[in-house]
Amino acid sequence: MSTHEETPEEHLPSEQREHGAEAVKRPENPFADPGLPPHEHRVQDIDEAAAKRSERAVAFLFALSMVATVGFIAAYVSVPQDKSIYVWPLGHISAMNFSLGMTLGIALFCIGAGAVHWARTLMSDVEIPDDRHEIGASPEVTAKVKADWVQGAKESGLGRRKLIRNTMLGALTLVPLSGVVLLRDLGPLPGTSLRHTAWKKGKLLVNMNTNEPLRPSDVVVGSLTFAKPEGLEEHDHDFQKEIAKAALMIVRLQPENIKDKRELDWSHEGIVAYSKICTHVGCPISLYEQQTHHALCPCHQSTFDLADGARVIFGPAGHALPQLRIGVNDEGYLEALGDFAEPVGPAFWERG
Repeated sequence: MSTHEETPEEHLPSEQREHGAEAVKRPENPFADPGLPPHEHRVQDIDEAAAKRSERAVAFLFALSMVATVGFIAAYVSVPQDKSIYVWPLGHISAMNFSLGMTLGIALFCIGAGAVHWARTLMSDVEIPDDRHEIGASPEVTAKVKADWVQGAKESGLGRRKLIRNTMLGALTLVPLSGVVLLRDLGPLPGTSLRHTAWKKGKLLVNMNTNEPLRPSDVVVGSLTFAKPEGLEEHDHDFQKEIAKAALMIVRLQPENIKDKRELDWSHEGIVAYSKICTHVGCPISLYEQQTHHALCPCHQSTFDLADGARVIFGPAGHALPQLRIGVNDEGYLEALGDFAEPVGPAFWERG
């Protein structure tokens, strides 16, 4: 017994009724071409006075963009960074941010609005249908594209309407200056600032914990003391920046255990002062092993021999720790005899 009912032959499609017969042919394009709607001329196409008004409107937008760009630069230079203004409904906001945002926004908007108004009122709006072809263009297509481009450039009126052309070029020339001016935010050139710290001759070594100047008797053999320059206080606005370069660790060794001659000459009664900043990635060194005289950075385990010029004996650090030359003043306090002889922390492009 059949598992399904057979469909009468007369109800089958013709393709199935005529087994082996050629399939019914259908038209290649079943959708009729609706064509283009009748072209309607704009008022600018038939009235030169209206075209001139549109030209002046476009030129005004481009000129306004130039003025806004100049305003952006002026605001960046003249508006104080710490000044705030009240703007409803935003409340109190930075005057510089508001002025920069408004002027740059107006400059960019006017260029876009001018280009759109130019295209909608003065450029040709005749729709030209074109068939799709393969991506690889034939020489004929290439020539046609070039001809279309030339025709479009001619119809845009760029050469004939010099007012629009000149103001557009002016606006496009000035707008990039906004980005050039913003490069000033990268800050002043570093110059030699990376080579210098807050240490200089006569600066007392101040204990970071007690905030008191250090005497030689305050540093005992085997101890690790952290110090900062005299006059550098935590409430100073640049404290973090300065302490990141000037942080000091002080240890006392037996003079006979110091292997490096310069280290011995720059020490005082076996007291040596080295930068606390690791020369790998700038982590603060905080571990000291008094038997081996090794200082260890806890971040990546770079190890420095403080009895041998703080040279690297293990880990990824690439340079020895900079040493600070120290002495004692007339009042018996430890003082710096100058700044570090080399840059502090990780190497940089001017190190040498």
